[in-house]
Amino acid sequence: MSVSDQIKGNPKLKKFIHWLLIPTNQARPRLWVRLFLNPFYHKKGNGVIIRRRVRMDVVPFNPFSIGDNSAIEDFSTINNGVGDVHIGNNSLIGMGNVIIGPVTIGNNVILAQNIVASGLNHNYQDVTKPIHQQGVSVAPIVIEDDCWIGANTVITAGVTIGKHSVVAAGAVVTKNIPPYSVAVGNPSRVIKRFDEAQNQWIKTI
Repeated sequence: MSVSDQIKGNPKLKKFIHWLLIPTNQARPRLWVRLFLNPFYHKKGNGVIIRRRVRMDVVPFNPFSIGDNSAIEDFSTINNGVGDVHIGNNSLIGMGNVIIGPVTIGNNVILAQNIVASGLNHNYQDVTKPIHQQGVSVAPIVIEDDCWIGANTVITAGVTIGKHSVVAAGAVVTKNIPPYSVAVGNPSRVIKRFDEAQNQWIKTI
């Protein structure tokens, strides 16, 4: 049995290891984890810019990667506590974004300001317990290559946004968006698709 399996199979040991990495009831890992563990576990490409005021709630027990020439702007939060976070090449995570894994962001993606993309949901079904005691569920978010996501957009767990799509500012994305689409609204809906036969963008409503 591997060390990882031994930890997972022993609740007390797992709780202790978790406490060593992250203070109780907090999401931000301890300083020694950020300085000495994370650099060895996570992949960072060439030319990457992570601004000084970014909050990296990144732990070593789930993967985090960021590709060549990508940037994360100030006041953003990246959290891989319950799921992997992967950012491709030449992608921009704008100011004030919150990315909670599992989230995969492709190449040449532009995320504007104050976007929330969370692959995590709090369970609430048991009305006899407070929500914070019911744990969480996760479903991966995928933003494919060449997308542009407008400011103040919310992307919910389990959603895939197809290649070269545009999501307008303020949209709430609760369902998959096909490739080469423009989506707006709350909940979001597709208003344009690229038609290959006509070689142009066509309104759908």
